Amino acid sequence: MTIEVVNPWTGQVDYRYAMMDGAAIEAKLAAAERAFPAWSGLTLDERAAVLNTVARALRAGREAIAGFVTAEMGKLRREALAEIEKSAWCCEYYAGHAAQYLDDDMIATEAKRSFVCYEPIGCVLAVMPWNFPIWQVFRFLAPALMAGNVALLKHATNVPRCADVIERVLREAGVPEGVFATLHVDNTQTAALIADARIRAVTLTGSERAGRSVAATAGAHLKKCVMELGGSDPFVVLADADLDAAMPIALSSRFGNAGQTCIAAKRFIVVDAVADAFIERFVDSARMLAVGDPSVDATTLAPMARADLRDAVHRQVQASVAAGARLLCGGEPQPLPTAYPATILDHVAPGMPAYHEELFGPAASILRVRDEADAARVANDTSFGLGASVWTRDRERGERVARGIAAGAVFVNALVRSDVRLPFGGTKSSGFGRELAGHGIHEFMNIKTIYVA
Repeated sequence: MTIEVVNPWTGQVDYRYAMMDGAAIEAKLAAAERAFPAWSGLTLDERAAVLNTVARALRAGREAIAGFVTAEMGKLRREALAEIEKSAWCCEYYAGHAAQYLDDDMIATEAKRSFVCYEPIGCVLAVMPWNFPIWQVFRFLAPALMAGNVALLKHATNVPRCADVIERVLREAGVPEGVFATLHVDNTQTAALIADARIRAVTLTGSERAGRSVAATAGAHLKKCVMELGGSDPFVVLADADLDAAMPIALSSRFGNAGQTCIAAKRFIVVDAVADAFIERFVDSARMLAVGDPSVDATTLAPMARADLRDAVHRQVQASVAAGARLLCGGEPQPLPTAYPATILDHVAPGMPAYHEELFGPAASILRVRDEADAARVANDTSFGLGASVWTRDRERGERVARGIAAGAVFVNALVRSDVRLPFGGTKSSGFGRELAGHGIHEFMNIKTIYVA
């Protein structure tokens, strides 16, 4: 089957490629199995040298790689370049910190020696999304490779050149054949891969629907999995918030990457005392954003990745307005099928899509609340639990509220983001397991107890 890749900005087919057949998939699986003993047998210093070379190669090729990102999913050029730099940093971080994370943990017991050691498990299959086509791969890949595992990538079908360029960068940086490879496969082939005994674990970043499907298949075959799924992150603005500090972060978090970010602020939960002031500034700022050519640095809002995604957000906005939400700006599709303006809905309430569902596009929900206690209640009134932020001049108050929000990460007076130094993941319908930091590198390892009497 041939897949056509449509440029989100031009609307033209930029690239065509074919799905792999069974023989090609088998060759990649066999190569991964052959490569694992030698790769896992290298010292940490040897693997670190390779990862540092990968980081340099990413930076050297950043312009070309960013071009693929922009052409395939419409990301602003400057955002694509930042994504590549973050991926390089991730490689360098694990090259420098893996030894610390993987050192034996000595534990005092009645034994002469008792300790926990960490061993690689083999081949990990990564099912990755299109919205951060470079970073989300390296977020998994850098710790997996430093742990001594090998990996296969099933990327989203609309970013094939991003997938291929990752493999090319790794190969040219000295990663041996079989240690990493891209698979252009469909969902049925992916399910068969998960069932294959040579695949030892699965990681997925994607929708709740995709997560349920992959997790069910992995569970049926007793495969470890990590699921990073959707989010409807609250941006909690308390009465004493510094609006000057909060406003640029609110704008960046909601409308960066055309709003197509799992940990973007989506529900703006604002205490009545400052609601009007916050909303006026938020709307004024949002109206300044305009969809344009993502390859031009002056563009302030990217197109969405696909027309169907734009249409889905618009339906959610329309249904919420019909249910009583007030449209403050945006809300009208533009002639380009992937263009959607920065949109803000006020007086969002239970029963509306904008209250309960993830808005995966440049649309923000304003939820007005009475006070701090009401804000915390509304923040938790969701099936999601990925990230959250709390805005207050009182740091102790912010930390107290943060502790009460059910999410994988809560940032006080800061942009919610993934950071290689901190574990990343969600709770509730936002998934399970963790990436990054020590928690991430340990997810796909055999955590072995050794007891010597």
